[in-house]
Amino acid sequence: MTTSPTSPSVAFHDGRAIPQLGFGVWKVGNDEAATAVKEALDAGYRHIDTARGYNNEEGVGRALKSSGLDRDDVFVTSKVPNQDQGRDATLRSFDATMADLGLEELDLYLIHWPAPAKGLAMETWKALIELHEQGRIRSIGTSNFRIEDLERIQAETGVLPVLNQIELHPYFNQPELRAFHAEHGIVTESWSPLGQGGGELEDPVITGIAEAHGATPAQVLIAWNLALGNVVIPKSVTPERIVSNFASLEVELTEEEITRITGLHKGGDARRGPNPDVFDGHQGA
Repeated sequence: MTTSPTSPSVAFHDGRAIPQLGFGVWKVGNDEAATAVKEALDAGYRHIDTARGYNNEEGVGRALKSSGLDRDDVFVTSKVPNQDQGRDATLRSFDATMADLGLEELDLYLIHWPAPAKGLAMETWKALIELHEQGRIRSIGTSNFRIEDLERIQAETGVLPVLNQIELHPYFNQPELRAFHAEHGIVTESWSPLGQGGGELEDPVITGIAEAHGATPAQVLIAWNLALGNVVIPKSVTPERIVSNFASLEVELTEEEITRITGLHKGGDARRGPNPDVFDGHQGA
C-alpha cells in the first residue's frame, strides 16, 4: 500500500502556517461537498477552502465531523460574501458560517471580493480584525483584492492580510500582484488553477512537460503553482481526480520548465472569472 504524500506548509506573517495544497468546493452543493471533502481528507488533504457564498458550509462541516481527524489537523478557510459586507452583517455572517461548519475557531477568514462600488471593504476588514482579536479567527486575509485595496488596508489599519486568494493560472498569472504580495509578506493563493477550460490543459507546453514527467496536465499546473510558492486549491468531485490532484506534490518541475510555463502569461484577456474592478454580485470563486 503506497503512502500518500504530505503537503508542505507556507508560513504566514502572523506566525501561523497553511498547508500549501488545499481542496476547493466552489459550485459544489451541500451533500456533494460532504462526500467530496471526506474523499479529499481520506486522500491526504488537510486544507479545505469554502465560502458563505458557496452555500455548502454545512456539508463541509458534516465531512469534518465524520472524518475522525482532530480539529487542529485540518485547516479550514471561509469567506464573507459581498451581500454580508459591513461590520454588523459580517459578524452575523461569521456566526452563521461557524454554526454550519460546526467549529469554535476558524483558521482563516477572507473578504471574498473588494466590491468597490459598495464601499464597505474597509469596514468589513475592521470587523475581521475584531473577530481575530477575540480569538474566533486564527488568521485573516482577503480574496480578489487589488494592489490599491491592499495599500488602503495597510494605510488605514496597519494590518495586512496574511494571504490574498486570486485567480491565477499560467495564462493569467498576475505577476504585478504576486510581486506586491512578495514585497509585503502576503501569501498568494491561486483559485481556478486549472484555468476553467481556457486551454491550458491542452497547451503543447503543458502537455509536453506532463509527458516528460509521466504526469497529467492538471498535475503539472498544480505543481507549477507549488513551485512558485503559491498556495493552491484545485476542485474536483471525482474521487480519482481528487487523488490525482493531490499526487501533484510528487511532480518536481525543473527551473526551465517553470520558466516556460510562467512565460505562457497572456494578461487580462485571459481572465476567466469576474473582474474585481467592477464585480459586486453575490457569486464568485
